[in-house]
Amino acid sequence: MPVLTAASVRKQIASGTVDSLYLLQGEDEVEKSALAAEFADLVEEGLRAFNVERVHAGDMTTGDRLADGVASLVAAARTLPMMAPRRIVVVLQAETLLAPKRESEAATRALEQLEALFKSPDPQVALVLVAGALDKRSRMFKLLMKQATVVECGAIADQADAERWVRLRIAAAGAELEPAAARLIAQRGGTDVKRLRGDVDRLLLYALGQKTITVADVREIAGPAALQDDWAMTNAIEAGETGQALGQLALMFDAGAPAEKILGQLGWLVRSKFPTIAPKHVKASIEALFRTDLDLKRSAGEPRVLLERLIVELCAGTRGRGAARRW
Repeated sequence: MPVLTAASVRKQIASGTVDSLYLLQGEDEVEKSALAAEFADLVEEGLRAFNVERVHAGDMTTGDRLADGVASLVAAARTLPMMAPRRIVVVLQAETLLAPKRESEAATRALEQLEALFKSPDPQVALVLVAGALDKRSRMFKLLMKQATVVECGAIADQADAERWVRLRIAAAGAELEPAAARLIAQRGGTDVKRLRGDVDRLLLYALGQKTITVADVREIAGPAALQDDWAMTNAIEAGETGQALGQLALMFDAGAPAEKILGQLGWLVRSKFPTIAPKHVKASIEALFRTDLDLKRSAGEPRVLLERLIVELCAGTRGRGAARRW
């Protein structure tokens, strides 16, 4: 069976011509969840209570629970739609069903039932499996590759897809994004998922607490096209310019600067400048530095994210003071 992008599946949903069995996989949890929810659009809103069913498989960990869960799933997938052309069954955390952690007679029987369902799905039912990482060597995965339409979630096809990707992540964080702001992020990031993810993460951090994120916010985060000088980030922090500081940090990472060197600059800034420009925040800033240093050493998070958080904290202490850039 084909391997499709999320954009291709959305076109299928819009046309009303979907397949009977889908496997949504990939590391992009937001994309998988959003795409699975869109299958409900195949059914009129007033009829969804009868024709759209969501199954949470995460707690089906024992043999008996697995057997009962699979039996219920098979029954749901074999039920004909009511007053609608199609029935939708979405299985979340499907990896629990497809690869049981414990082998038992009950688990073996459950897998046999699943295999029978996958080999002969009902044409009037769209069964959508939303799964995390699966063992590609397993018998069940090989069967799904043969029988299901596999969807790789996270790939971006074009700018329109990039805009939708950005809007989804901003909405998932509980904020609103101006349409022009989404276009600007997509134009700058293109189809590079890594860059788009970094831009969105910095934007959310910069606009923390705002209900609406604007084009101006995006321009603040984007920063200049090239790193101006080695001290542009610390200058921006001293001036309380959070967006500029985060933009300069991104450029330093893009240029290959190690996290330890960047943390050293921030430590120098706090020790040398904060007693004068932000005396009330010296103690909290030093504690934030030590915490970040410890987190970096024990790999407690992505270095870029840890340093972004630190910069936001440091800028909170200098914001509004209008300190002049001295070097």
